[in-house]
Amino acid sequence: MTEVPADLLDCLKTHRQEHVLSGWERFTASERASLVGQLRGINFAELATLYAKKDEPAASLPTRDRIAPLPVEGESADAAGIGEAALHRGEVAALVVAGGQGTRLGFDLPKGMFPVGPVSQSTLFRIHAEKVLALSRRSGKPVPFLVMTSPATHTDTVNYFEQERRFGLPADQVYFFQQGTMPAVDLVTGKVLLESPGRLFLSPNGHGGTLTALADSGLLAKLKANGIRHLFYFQVDNPLVKVCDPAFIGRHVQTDAEVSSKVVFKEKPEEKVGVLAQVDGRCSIIEYSDMPKAMSEERAADGSLAFRAGNPAIHLFSVPFLERVTTGRQRLSFHLAKKKVPHWDPTTGEAITPVKENALKFELFVFDALPLADRWLAVEAKREDEFAPLKNATGSDSLETLQSAMTAQARRWLRSAGAIVADDIAVEISPTFALDSAELKAKIRPGTVVSEPTYFCET
Repeated sequence: MTEVPADLLDCLKTHRQEHVLSGWERFTASERASLVGQLRGINFAELATLYAKKDEPAASLPTRDRIAPLPVEGESADAAGIGEAALHRGEVAALVVAGGQGTRLGFDLPKGMFPVGPVSQSTLFRIHAEKVLALSRRSGKPVPFLVMTSPATHTDTVNYFEQERRFGLPADQVYFFQQGTMPAVDLVTGKVLLESPGRLFLSPNGHGGTLTALADSGLLAKLKANGIRHLFYFQVDNPLVKVCDPAFIGRHVQTDAEVSSKVVFKEKPEEKVGVLAQVDGRCSIIEYSDMPKAMSEERAADGSLAFRAGNPAIHLFSVPFLERVTTGRQRLSFHLAKKKVPHWDPTTGEAITPVKENALKFELFVFDALPLADRWLAVEAKREDEFAPLKNATGSDSLETLQSAMTAQARRWLRSAGAIVADDIAVEISPTFALDSAELKAKIRPGTVVSEPTYFCET
């Protein structure tokens, strides 16, 4: 490739973005092809429309009279059979959001590759994949496992799965797709920023980009064609998640919900977690940073927090609903955020490190889909059984707290099965050995003594 494609050059001139070609004559053929590929992926007309909104005030929290606590159901064992039947019919797929790196953990690989097993050192990816494998065996039908990556994690993730032979899953059961990206633009001029000569500054387009990427990649249409009716959505950093929980699926099916969400009750007002609430009678999420202190401290008649339905990012979407919110007029809208973005200036040829906000970034939020649902459901998840995220290197939501939660759950299951295990013994249970307490009980002899760190797994 020696010349800039004529249609692309016309597009750049129309939107006054020709600066991105600075240095073209010095680029190699592969560098030129890479830049053209990046530019082809940008909808410059949409970008201009978004930039025009830069001075519009950010959406504010509705007035208090429009907000109400969200009704939350308890667990329903009666629904488990319905969920199991849906799994047996092959109607459910699992999607893990895994576009992030472990930077905050001092880990420069995808977070899903971080070892968390308290005894086995199994990675997050292994734990989740083994849950999908065990669930597929139990239901007698393969549960499609969708792994959403990002440009920063895609190659490492795919290579890791291949090296580990997909943790026992067949190749045709695992699907990888990349989250979309958006360029950052200069706050003053609206011009696309460059990371370096011939390379745009691109960043992931937010967790809501999972849904649009699912559709844009063709995977959503493929799932529908293969008879998938429900998509279980979760994040890679939570090893306790009950992947495709049959009881949760059953209630979703029983109520004909378009979106179902699990909630973990907040333990204190200042807990930094988004809260599910009703806004104008629709299921919505209020970010913890947006919730007024007085509202976060409100109490119900029984003394519990009025707004306590914390969001662990565990959802179940109907496929027709996903089709609706990823196409046409109901497609999710971008949020604008002013940020400091280091970049290369093609005018001076210098690298710029800004001291104040100099750029706009654009993100989609998955929780913007929730208010679009006409039929929704919220179900309680017990924190000790389903939520122990890995966010920080130390303190809360760290490896220490995660492993403590995993070990505590394994001890509860073992003791329920009649085993004897001390509080200071590290224990871990592979999903392929037992997916739940009942399955473990069928495999452990009552009176079994666990006297040393033990990993219960297939032999």
